[in-house]
Amino acid sequence: MKNKILNGVGSPLFIIAILLLISFFVLTPIVNMLILGAIIAYGIRPIARKIQSKLKYNNISIILAVVIILIPLLAILIYFLTIVGQFAYSFLTHYDVSSFSSELTSALQGYLPNSFKNSTNSIILTLGSLINDIFKMVFNYFIDLLKSVPLISLQIFVLMASTFYFTRDGHKINKYIFAFIPESRKFFFQNMVKNIEVVLKSIFYGHFLTGLIIGIIASLGFFILGYPYALFLGILTGILQLIPIIGPWPVYFGLFISDLVSANYPRAIVVLIFGLGLSLSDMYIRPALSSKYADIHPLILLLGFLSGPLIFGITGFILGPLILGITYAIVKSYKEDQIDDLN
Repeated sequence: MKNKILNGVGSPLFIIAILLLISFFVLTPIVNMLILGAIIAYGIRPIARKIQSKLKYNNISIILAVVIILIPLLAILIYFLTIVGQFAYSFLTHYDVSSFSSELTSALQGYLPNSFKNSTNSIILTLGSLINDIFKMVFNYFIDLLKSVPLISLQIFVLMASTFYFTRDGHKINKYIFAFIPESRKFFFQNMVKNIEVVLKSIFYGHFLTGLIIGIIASLGFFILGYPYALFLGILTGILQLIPIIGPWPVYFGLFISDLVSANYPRAIVVLIFGLGLSLSDMYIRPALSSKYADIHPLILLLGFLSGPLIFGITGFILGPLILGITYAIVKSYKEDQIDDLN
């Protein structure tokens, strides 16, 4: 018995498992950026291959692909966070919640039934306080971000470096993993990898790309309608488009209420019609982009978008649904493997 334990402790697999566990703890501060880099690399690799067919230089092709995809994404993120920070600061320092509540109540009085008019003011005052609390939370979050600029700079560097190396050498990882898999289980793992690819493509093309298209259309629409910060509103619309059930309607209703308060009634109606049109177009765009791939249950995406940021921060909006999607693919592969064994 003692010899078996000693042999087990001294086995290569045990040593590798211990070293992997220690490595995970070492990489914990940047593990979210490593995962995000691997996922972005999956989407960048086809672009790098197309560039390489023209340039013939692998490293330069990958660097160009990273610059083309990652730099604009980081620029959009920085712009988005800057505007949100400005809004939060402006709201907390210059905005009067009670004044906003009275203006909104006056604007809505003519549109509400008499039975609702008495409770309208208290409801809107509560809503205003809730908005104030949310902006306080956002402002405090940005203060914490400013305090951790060195760590954020390190994470951005790790993201770009990991994206580059995963794009260049990611295909080699499969060889290392499959070297530890018994021959009898290789079919299961091959099927698992295939299902993971299908799920990732479904999320990328069916959801992220749909959000990008809707965001671009929304930015143009808001610009034409004369809203300030049209690009910011379009980015916010594209992000919220990814969230099932809720969608970008908070943006449309927010603009609608803002126009009611400022007595711009025609634009208030137009923005709701515009929002409805975008929602209807989503019903066509999403299936058209993801028809070749497996459909992901909306609950998986909803849970991913809600819980991801709580664990990974801002990057959780991407990592959350992707990790749950990959888990779904693994469970699906196991189910298919069990069915094959029974047959």
